[in-house]
Amino acid sequence: MQKVAIGLCALAAAVLGGMAPASAEKPLKIGLILPYSGQFADTAIQTDNGIKLYMKQHGDTVAGRKIEIIRKDVGGSAPDVAKRLAQEMVVRDGIDIIAGFILTPNAFAAGDVSAEAKKFMVVMTATAPTITMRSPYIVRVSQTLGQNTEALGTWAYKNGVKRLYTMVSDYAPGHDSEEGILRTFKEAGGEVVGSVRLPLANPDFSAFVQRAKDLNPDGIFVFVPGGAQPPALAKAMSERGLNPKHIKLMGQGEIADETALRNMGDAALGIITGFHYDFNHTSQKNKDFVKAYFEEYKRNPNFFAAHGYDGMHLIYEALKQTGGKADGESLVNAAKGMSWESPRGPMTIDPETRDVIQTVYIRRVERVGSELVNVELERFENVKDPVKERMKKEKK
Repeated sequence: MQKVAIGLCALAAAVLGGMAPASAEKPLKIGLILPYSGQFADTAIQTDNGIKLYMKQHGDTVAGRKIEIIRKDVGGSAPDVAKRLAQEMVVRDGIDIIAGFILTPNAFAAGDVSAEAKKFMVVMTATAPTITMRSPYIVRVSQTLGQNTEALGTWAYKNGVKRLYTMVSDYAPGHDSEEGILRTFKEAGGEVVGSVRLPLANPDFSAFVQRAKDLNPDGIFVFVPGGAQPPALAKAMSERGLNPKHIKLMGQGEIADETALRNMGDAALGIITGFHYDFNHTSQKNKDFVKAYFEEYKRNPNFFAAHGYDGMHLIYEALKQTGGKADGESLVNAAKGMSWESPRGPMTIDPETRDVIQTVYIRRVERVGSELVNVELERFENVKDPVKERMKKEKK
């Protein structure tokens, strides 16, 4: 009788074990595709630091699923590599979620895999407005260029810039950012006195700056890649007497991030930017984030770090809503309309476009004590991606 009882107990245990949800038996795998090597390596480090910090604060298990991150290095702008890595992670590694993406071409390529495999995909930085249209399972937590530059165009005209000159790098983000500021600036009544497309690779800014100065605009809008180019451009402007106090020098946040300001010195004073995150933002949520990030990594977070942190928040909260179910349909439906308080401020995932709705801050570089700081001047709240908003109106 004892043997029979043991056998029945074993059978019951086996049946009950078979009835347990599969999600409780295996980890949830996130395939993270970032440029860990090459010129964009620091963007990957900051993004990944934000991800790691969120997991340290909130644990590595959510809705009964242990989170496992599989990291892949795409090296740079390499859409073919990004697509291959995404395919390999889906087929070989059995990932549930695709995430990461600093550069737009890589996000587009992996988006095809997301659509085909019906995998939830979280874009943490790439900015082209049409990325979320690549797959019905894509959600973006970062920004689109139009959000920042269209707000800046509106602000510029209201604050004394009637004649504008644009100077942008000759690649897609430069073109998109220029299109954004020109749209709202012209609609407000502003005049564009000239424009130039800058070579992407290490241009000598001297001749371009002189041409802008000769036209005597009220403001100059610039978009150049981060790294060495913002300080070189500021130096060329300073050498030619273009003072931001008299001619407003404007751009996206990259030209005035912490590294750029450190390299530019006083030549950066007065630069105006429109952007969605800065570590000097004064909310308590951000102060706590910056403190924790600095204690962990001995540096301040930039917008890439905030994107990684918010990307993980979205994934965790979506999983809580689905009870651990990780199919693309369940997760994207959970993400639509989700709102939370981010270090950058309030943010929501637009239920129609799956893009982020957030606050855009207009900031000016000022010296606060011994530091150069982006001081907030004005806020544009609940900003949606303007490109998709126009597309929706055109359909009606």
